[in-house]
Amino acid sequence: MQNVNKQKINKVERLKSGQKIALISTIVLFLLALLKAVVGYRFNSFLLVVDAYHSGADILINFTSLLGLWLASKKKSTRFPYGLYRAETVACFLIGGLILYIGFEIFNEGLQKFFQFRPSKSFPVFPVGAAVISCVVSWILAVKQKAVGMQIGSQALMATAREAFFDIFTSLFVLSGILLVYINVPYVESIIIIIISVFIIKLGIETMGTSLMILMDAYMDIDLQAEIEEKINRVYGVKGVSDVKIRSSGPFKMVECVIETSPTLSIYKAHEMADTAETMLLGEYDNIESVFIHVEPETKKNISAIMPVQNIDGLNSKLHAHFGRAPYYIIINLTDGNVEIEDFYLNEFLEKNSHIGLNVVKRIIDYKIDIMIVSNIGEISFHMLKNNYVDLYRAEEGITVKEIVKSYEQHQLASIEEPTHLAKQSQFAEANMQRI
Repeated sequence: MQNVNKQKINKVERLKSGQKIALISTIVLFLLALLKAVVGYRFNSFLLVVDAYHSGADILINFTSLLGLWLASKKKSTRFPYGLYRAETVACFLIGGLILYIGFEIFNEGLQKFFQFRPSKSFPVFPVGAAVISCVVSWILAVKQKAVGMQIGSQALMATAREAFFDIFTSLFVLSGILLVYINVPYVESIIIIIISVFIIKLGIETMGTSLMILMDAYMDIDLQAEIEEKINRVYGVKGVSDVKIRSSGPFKMVECVIETSPTLSIYKAHEMADTAETMLLGEYDNIESVFIHVEPETKKNISAIMPVQNIDGLNSKLHAHFGRAPYYIIINLTDGNVEIEDFYLNEFLEKNSHIGLNVVKRIIDYKIDIMIVSNIGEISFHMLKNNYVDLYRAEEGITVKEIVKSYEQHQLASIEEPTHLAKQSQFAEANMQRI
């Protein structure tokens, strides 16, 4: 519970950091737009005036981003049980609309400029200086917004960062245009304005399109889906992962999936396994807000089984009487009635003085075994295997693996629901073996 509360606090803190950079960006852009507007009007630099309008629109864009992040940080309520995270995505959609509007306005200005040409009489020191300042400030804002946006997973901040990066090139175009106008190059203003407007229109369409796809729960993040499947499959007891769904909600993501496990697993253990997977994902991904896992019984026909055996003779190997004291372990795969030997495992712990079965179990669980078939098993080994989602069946000592498989497929093997002997008995047996 404490970890969950800490994660929620961290998410609120990330949203606050997004709000802070959005507020700072809005103030800085306002001052920058004011500078370009005053200098542009004062020194008759139409390109700088257009750039000032562009920065003014960026102020609205940043304000929208700030509003979206502020709404996303609000607590969940009865009316909004999933929070207001998607308010940030809506804000991002509006950002795209504003960018698109700005692009068309600038394009229109560029067309009108074809029919207006006023040669410059003196070197535009102040307009050039304002354009240079715009380039530097835009670069600083873009880097900061991108860093914070990636850290908190904010779509709006990433959109404004892209716009800020584009402002660098816009300011460079404006700077080039001011200098070219000064040397009386015809139509340069209109051409530069139209080029800038085309890129802005493209950015607006892309931003609106991405936001709309997210609002419609489109399939967006294939790489993250593959990562999540791989990580959940590593959780012991999970036999398969399917139907992974990722829903973006503002700066966060909601994950749903179905996992398969042993049909004999108790509800309690299945719930525990799902909790393990959920906690793992929430711990490894800061931008995942919630994980919902549905557990279903395994339907695959491929079963991995292990048995303690006396000798190595393929499927004619014979079952050993003692789980921990067996010299070898055979691992087989049962697929649609076919039996395939996967490996023989040498019991390297026979020379140890105590807890042989415990050490064997630790090694066995690395194989992600589905079932184990034994003649006898102690208390500690039994509970460790059960805790790691291994089903246990009993067979008589001395019969071959082939005969055991046949009995299992015909459902003739009894399930082991409790240890065949207690821990004290195992320790006593081990002590006798040491004396011998």
